[in-house]
Amino acid sequence: MQKGRVRGLAYRGSTISYGSFALKTLEVGFITSRQIEAARIAINRYMKREGNVWIRIFPDKPITSKPAEVRMGKGKGAPSHWVAPVRPGRIMFEVDGVSIETAQEALRLGAQKLPVKCKFVVRPDYSGS
Repeated sequence: MQKGRVRGLAYRGSTISYGSFALKTLEVGFITSRQIEAARIAINRYMKREGNVWIRIFPDKPITSKPAEVRMGKGKGAPSHWVAPVRPGRIMFEVDGVSIETAQEALRLGAQKLPVKCKFVVRPDYSGS
């Protein structure tokens, strides 16, 4: 898989499907599997394991690197980690089963673990019941 570059806006994965609240990205970027896991742990920890969390991105792009102090050539390096390329508008995490204040703070803490600017969004047909 080539490195490429991520351009344009997200059309797929840009609407809230499962929960009532979501974390939407505002920038282009690569999010590593470690960053996704760190954000998931931060969200679940603040919500005290009540409610549901859905992760809508998956790191399926391998990033390769060569070991330190190795001469040029001799082929492509081994996969070092995996990333999920995201475009502006992509929903990354969804939350349900908690109050709007709890969801907002939990997703804010999760957004701090990610390398892109994010926005808290609410489902359009949400009624605070």
